Amino acid sequence: MTDTPEKPDKSEKSSWTGKAAMAGAAIGSAALAAALLYNSRRKERAEKAAKAPKPDSAPETD
Repeated sequence: MTDTPEKPDKSEKSSWTGKAAMAGAAIGSAALAAALLYNSRRKERAEKAAKAPKPDSAPETD
């Protein structure tokens, strides 16, 4: 007989916590990728708008 108390089986606890951790990591990385894509496209649009000629400097034509 041993004096150590019985511990709950780790396989029951880790079966869903491991899957939840993997799902959380996947969701987090997808959100990060989406944020980076959004920011880079926004920056490109801002740079493109800054390079466009202003309507005030348009040549007058008849």
